[in-house]
Amino acid sequence: MTSQRTGDQLLTMLSALANPHRLRILAALSERQAYVSELARELEMSRPLLHMHLKQLERAGLVTGRHEVSAEGKALRYFEVTAFAEELTAERIAEAVRTLTAQSKS
Repeated sequence: MTSQRTGDQLLTMLSALANPHRLRILAALSERQAYVSELARELEMSRPLLHMHLKQLERAGLVTGRHEVSAEGKALRYFEVTAFAEELTAERIAEAVRTLTAQSKS
């Protein structure tokens, strides 16, 4: 998705990546998809905190979530990493800055 993100989208992505918990979540999901409870146990994180971080990652387009119903009838929310690539260069940043909205410029 390099050069496809607007300046606002790039800021959202960088903001999402600027947190150690979210980096740990991405690392865990880079190897497989996982449902929330499983991921919370693995990362030793409360489910509400994990949900908050997953929401940020999803908003940034770095993960996607989907609902499934287990054989036992339990609703599960699975997450997986969305393929992404962004090369940060001075030129790429200059390109992104041209597309920032007024809200992001302040």
